[in-house]
Amino acid sequence: MISLRKLALAGAVGLTSLYATSMAQAQTIKVGILHSLSGTMAISETTLKDIMLMLIDDQNKKGGLLGKKLEAVVVDPASDWPLFAEKARQLIAQDKVSAVFGCWTSVSRKSVLPVFKELNSILFYPVQYEGEESEKNVFYTGAAPNQQAIPAVDYLMSKDGGEVKRWVLEGTDYVYPRTTNKILEAYLKSKGVAAEDIMVNYTPFGFSDWQTEVSAIKKFGSAGKKTAVVSTVNGDANVPFYKELGNQGVKATDIPVVAFSVGEEELAGLDTKPLLGHLAAWNYFQSIKTPANDAFIKEWQAFTKNPKRTTNDPMEAHVIGFKMWVKAVEKAGTVDADKVIAALPGIEVPNLTGGTSVMLANHHITKPVFIGEIKADGQFDIVWKTSGLVPGDAWSDFLPESKPLEADWVKLNCGNYNTDTKKCGGS
Repeated sequence: MISLRKLALAGAVGLTSLYATSMAQAQTIKVGILHSLSGTMAISETTLKDIMLMLIDDQNKKGGLLGKKLEAVVVDPASDWPLFAEKARQLIAQDKVSAVFGCWTSVSRKSVLPVFKELNSILFYPVQYEGEESEKNVFYTGAAPNQQAIPAVDYLMSKDGGEVKRWVLEGTDYVYPRTTNKILEAYLKSKGVAAEDIMVNYTPFGFSDWQTEVSAIKKFGSAGKKTAVVSTVNGDANVPFYKELGNQGVKATDIPVVAFSVGEEELAGLDTKPLLGHLAAWNYFQSIKTPANDAFIKEWQAFTKNPKRTTNDPMEAHVIGFKMWVKAVEKAGTVDADKVIAALPGIEVPNLTGGTSVMLANHHITKPVFIGEIKADGQFDIVWKTSGLVPGDAWSDFLPESKPLEADWVKLNCGNYNTDTKKCGGS
């Protein structure tokens, strides 16, 4: 028989073990990673999970943060938009993460917003998006439309860009392409483009049968005016889209395509020869030569143990966002959400293209803009860039309902302050 003394001793050992485990957990700062590792968006998002693991590993090698190690908590919302909200709640309420880096599509971001507001946590969102939003709990490190879509159209309208007169706005059917194209339509019309010279088309996520759509693009482009496609096609639908462009002989010299969601990662699985000369607009390209970018690429390929692994724009956005979060936590001396949120505006960190990025009061950042031309090796030649950094604009000047709105979480403590009525809309 087991004596009472032995039972008591065993219980004490068990309690000590539980206490030691609890103490060990308390010695880490948990960081949530909320990216699709399966489903239609995995082609784009898996890399963002990997870069976050690298950044956390690198920070731990530097001694961690506030004297504690960082611990990555990875979940897979599986390209399922409602599941994003469930996984966000799990990360914040159950796993007790101090911040979350995640989402790609705007529909996934919209899905998690109520959770971050309710539980008062922090989301760093690293992908270009449609704007028309500024939330206290979100920091937007990807491009707003004035940092990608508008400059891309300006370039194509210019002499260097071919003086385009006719426009196909081709997108995946969800909030980012629809809102971006609404802004672009208004912008094009403000520049004198007639309604009949703008064609808009949407296809579902994962769309694969592009023959009819590409035929329509060719027909629209045969009217005798220089035509371009502005593509907000997202995820793995880009692979068959570009293949069909090649199949139907749509060359960049005839109808150039400028994409906002196609980078080095998406091109890695394609035969790029038929795509030579087509364009992408981003705030970062792997081919940009700077000491910081060279070091980053070397570190990334060593971390992944793959000398051919590419880098891309949303990865750089995570690099910037993570460094900003680290600096804000150090400045605040705590991971408390309210104090870190208050500390982030004004934080400045180097980007990978030779400049710096600053977190603005509207929770967007300053970024350069580049237009890249697809090369045979899946990389890009930089054919145009802005002269300096462009501040992210949360609300478009080209939509009447948005023009009077201002986002300012420092002085106004409001994401949609109406400068006409002098009232906060509550966003």
